[in-house]
Amino acid sequence: MVEIDNLKIGGNNPFVLIAGPCVVENESIIFETAKGIKSICSELKIPFIFKSSYKKANRTSKNSFVGIGDKKALEILSNIKKEFGFNILTDVHTTEEINLAQKYVDVLQIPAFLCRQTELLIAAGESGKVVNIKKGQFLAPEDMSHAAEKVASTGNKKILLTERGTTFGYHNLVVDMRSLVIMKELGYPVVMDATHSVQIPSQGPLSGGQPKFIKPLAKAAAAVGIDALFLEVHPNPKEALSDAASQLPLSDLKELLISVKAIDEIVKRKN
Repeated sequence: MVEIDNLKIGGNNPFVLIAGPCVVENESIIFETAKGIKSICSELKIPFIFKSSYKKANRTSKNSFVGIGDKKALEILSNIKKEFGFNILTDVHTTEEINLAQKYVDVLQIPAFLCRQTELLIAAGESGKVVNIKKGQFLAPEDMSHAAEKVASTGNKKILLTERGTTFGYHNLVVDMRSLVIMKELGYPVVMDATHSVQIPSQGPLSGGQPKFIKPLAKAAAAVGIDALFLEVHPNPKEALSDAASQLPLSDLKELLISVKAIDEIVKRKN
């Protein structure tokens, strides 16, 4: 089990929602989304961590949106924490980024493409923050033990492991629900990323997606037994500056969470 302030992730506790826009586009979008998610989670009594990348380093095209400026974006995330009391999660791509981001956020996320970067994982562990490691699209779930060991070698065992689909041929991802069971057997809470899992990578200069599969994947993962559900959520995904084809509309969030919570309660009650 991993604890962040009053949040408990794992250990048969109710699932935690990790959600927010893919990237900090501007203050208005971030606050609108945060306010909407807070209202839904308060009503449904679902613990919540706000997620948004302060910059996007892994983009298909050099012309893709990267960010509004590191410090400006991190300050917006910090303001979200002050305004709503959320814990905050963001991506980091280098050891230098960790030194900056850890001053503003509670959870450092290691992107899937970087889950084997030893220096990055060790630096994240040394920060003392909770570290969410996304499983690489190229890895078998049992191989995540090596990534977790690198973080744990620092004495920091506040580790989450996230499933986000596995490369299947070209331009396609599939989710093997067995991976959630296998990664949980490694001794760390498991997270299901139901939005990146529906991506169709590199469709021309952008990544495509099949968002109609977000809901069935999220519900299936809850039935397997997850500790947290990761969703990229946006008020208007079609206008999003990153991952427009795979984010969940904010208007669809409540309905999905009602279903996931009902499944989660059945699974956890049986356990």
